Amino acid sequence: MRRLALLIVIPLALAACQKQASSSTDEMVESPVDFTFAEMDIDSLQERMRSGELDSRTLTQAYLDRIAAIDKAGPRLNAVIEVNPDAMKEAALRDVERKQDAMRGPLHGIPILLKDNIDATPMVTSAGSLALKDFRPSQDAFLVRRLREAGAVILGKTNLSEWANFRSMHSTSGWSARGGQTRNPYALDRNPCGSSSGSAVAVAANLAAAAIGTETDGSILCPAAVNGVVGLKPTVGLVSRNGIIPISYSQDTPGPMTRNVADAALLLTALAGRDTADPATDNAAWNVTLDYPARLKLDGLKGARIGVLRSKFDIHPDAAAAMEAAIKVMRDAGATVVDAEVLTDGQWEDDELELMLYEFKFGVERYLTERNAPLKSLTQLIGYNRQHRASEMPYFGQDLLEAAETKGGLGEAAYITARSRARRVAGLEGIDVALKAQQLDALIAPTTGPAWLTDYNAGDNFPGAGYRAAAVAGYPSLTVPMGHSDGLPLGIVFMGTAWSEPRLIELGYAYEQLTRARKPPEYWPTLPASEANGR
Repeated sequence: MRRLALLIVIPLALAACQKQASSSTDEMVESPVDFTFAEMDIDSLQERMRSGELDSRTLTQAYLDRIAAIDKAGPRLNAVIEVNPDAMKEAALRDVERKQDAMRGPLHGIPILLKDNIDATPMVTSAGSLALKDFRPSQDAFLVRRLREAGAVILGKTNLSEWANFRSMHSTSGWSARGGQTRNPYALDRNPCGSSSGSAVAVAANLAAAAIGTETDGSILCPAAVNGVVGLKPTVGLVSRNGIIPISYSQDTPGPMTRNVADAALLLTALAGRDTADPATDNAAWNVTLDYPARLKLDGLKGARIGVLRSKFDIHPDAAAAMEAAIKVMRDAGATVVDAEVLTDGQWEDDELELMLYEFKFGVERYLTERNAPLKSLTQLIGYNRQHRASEMPYFGQDLLEAAETKGGLGEAAYITARSRARRVAGLEGIDVALKAQQLDALIAPTTGPAWLTDYNAGDNFPGAGYRAAAVAGYPSLTVPMGHSDGLPLGIVFMGTAWSEPRLIELGYAYEQLTRARKPPEYWPTLPASEANGR
């Protein structure tokens, strides 16, 4: 049985990740590195709009043009599954509001992409499935309302691993029947990881100012790392899941995917909020003012105590070498870095899968029913996939859906035991014990290894993960670019106890500013015409 991770099930083999990044042909398509707004952060874009040098319509149109040029044509990154037909109208309204001194918030006029399991009118929410290709929810997800209230322009939806990669043990990350295969912009034959594949690739390739992903176990962290961007997975309950196609109530959370930590902090402040429709958000986080940009401190590493999980260095030798360099940077900046260990590492795996199977069945059927989707049950979805096998299952099946269908309700003892044990073992008996043993602020590890070759026969050749304890515990984690392996990005993950986002942002920002490890993709190898359709 393959090991569960990324909110997907993945193998442990390392071979594909140890090959040098390659191209399918020697012909190259030059990346538009001279794109006017390439690598610009949100504050810089806002400053241009404040000065009158730029407006939201110009910015939004520039991103739409770039999507058309390098996502839908050119190298065909397949990161964007749908553009918002109202994007330019939204941008025009933001410009009018700006002229009237009626600014909505810090994201005013900034184009943002959303993963295609998040409801946003008037667009489709499909989770990448053709079964939902015409399904247009009647209202926005709670987090989308928060983004609009902060002034964001919803630019469109991003492709994802179908059903957030909770469909088969043998899946290929970044592939969906509706959206095709999302490709890593650093080497098109390399995988973008998942399931927030399109969100990560879009941000890496400057198709939007930022994007929103979702995670159950690595679906923000892994694609962010292998595509050279920042990914922040909040504590479960900080950001509402209302209006998002679910997998696991215990572990699901949306979060920002950006090119830098500052933008992630800004987005998290906009996203976080109590929602009566998601009881998980009724928590202690609201006892303090949520101002994550206030934690962007250049000296954030000074005096910090950080534990390094050396047991994760075997993910990949280049990741291990990059971690040693990162440790030196942190020590030079005034941090104490010591070896640490999560003593319960991996002991939650069977329980995690069990709770996911139960919670997916319950959660997805409730979502489909409440949103009046064309399908109302897991049984109907499985039947649809069988009926449309050629388009829905050309590469892998639906064994996880079928396993979930056999589960009963959430009152069953097997579920209750698995849920209690998984979170306790990973959190209270795992991360928390490791932090308290040496009075640590955070734990660090390589997020994962470099991107592997996309292979529909073998499925994901995943190298391993440094973030899984935080995912299972429902604790926060932050991945920041750390370096490269043969041109492929590597990330470092910072993990803490529940509600420790402010400290993780301090540490991650200080490290990022000292290293500036992110390098945008400079060109993409073209693919043969036979592969240009994204299949």
